[in-house]
Amino acid sequence: MPQDLIFAPMGALALLTFTVLGLIPARRFRAAFAGQVAADDFKFGESGRVPGAVSIPNRNYMNLLEIPLLFYVAGVMYYVAGKVDGMVVAVAWTYVALRALHSLIHLTYNNVFHRLTVFALSNFVLMAFWLLFFVR
Repeated sequence: MPQDLIFAPMGALALLTFTVLGLIPARRFRAAFAGQVAADDFKFGESGRVPGAVSIPNRNYMNLLEIPLLFYVAGVMYYVAGKVDGMVVAVAWTYVALRALHSLIHLTYNNVFHRLTVFALSNFVLMAFWLLFFVR
């Protein structure tokens, strides 16, 4: 199996991260033009005046920069070690799909129980991704 197939799910997760990054200024500017926030509301992060719909993309973006770092590291480990196979690629895409679903829930209707369930599943898949590397 071509080892570089592992880069497709990694690239997809990076694309999701950049997409969410783009939502941050879009929602902030929209809120500023609507008079909901002022520049000082972001001087030291986000003040209590910032509406949830404006702050959620920033929180989701931070989520995409935290534990997914372990996904990128493991993906490179698989590539360097020459251990990429069909199972590895399937697990990688499963992780990316769960992270995308988590972002979709978080950025739309934001049901905490749905979001937590998907987030937890994605973390279990990531643990399996790491375990699979060392078992093989």
